[in-house]
Amino acid sequence: MEMAKRASSGHKLGQIIGDWYEEYFAYPILEAVAKELNLYLDSRFKTRVCRGEKLIWEDVDGNKVDYDFVLELGGTDEKQGIPVAFFETFWRRGSRHSKDKARDDTGKLLPMKSTFPTTRVLGVVAAGDFTTPAKDLILSRGVDLFYVAKENVISAWKEHDLIIDYSDESSETEKKRITNAVVTALKKDPNLLKNIAHTLGEIITPRSIESYKLRLIGRIGAIPQKYTVQVQSVSSPIEFRKYTEMDSFLKNGEPKINSLKKKQFYNYQVEFTDGDEFVRENLNWDELKSMHENLKELIKKME
Repeated sequence: MEMAKRASSGHKLGQIIGDWYEEYFAYPILEAVAKELNLYLDSRFKTRVCRGEKLIWEDVDGNKVDYDFVLELGGTDEKQGIPVAFFETFWRRGSRHSKDKARDDTGKLLPMKSTFPTTRVLGVVAAGDFTTPAKDLILSRGVDLFYVAKENVISAWKEHDLIIDYSDESSETEKKRITNAVVTALKKDPNLLKNIAHTLGEIITPRSIESYKLRLIGRIGAIPQKYTVQVQSVSSPIEFRKYTEMDSFLKNGEPKINSLKKKQFYNYQVEFTDGDEFVRENLNWDELKSMHENLKELIKKME
């Protein structure tokens, strides 16, 4: 019972910090990028009419996954647009299991790159105690990383007379005291979260934030420089009931492919100016046309 209480106070404080970081720090940065490119930023902080509370997207294998932020071309509060970028955000007070967190978040993001040719950026906007191996894992998977060190977050809150950190040996009473002080201060000042986020921006410098925005804009605006389509012909299955029938088939020599009833499939590959590429295999004709039309719409928009 004591362990549940101890976890409860620490979890509550971590949830407050995590929600603050997502809404008051990450959201304004990504919203600025969306406005610059005239895209729609989907998030749980908007009035998403008829779209539900979660940002659910289906990958190429039919798995449905929710994301923290999605930049969309033509998206509205009522409907999904063409996806351009997917983001996950998080705050970690301790470094334990950092690599597991990096693996989980990139695992969520990566399928969207192979699902939509318009997905130009997969990103993690992280803060806290995050190990170098964890950061390296994110970057090695081609996922963009914007990282704010734990001490900078602590300093931002401390500038507003609030302590948000404690040692691992702290008692439940101490954790509860810290959490209650934060909750009380937030109730007294409705602008406090916004002001702390502004302070954090000053600590890590506006220039670093602007650099991140420009990096995203540059990657989203990268133009395809080569398109490759491969046509694949696949015959309908040839079935045999007996091994002797199979023997007869083999003894007649290799059949001419044009003598078989065939279905045609297409591989679609697009290479971008930033070195990125999109590859999808075994598309039917309508899927190929749909993917290219969506990509063309994004290209025309960026031009």
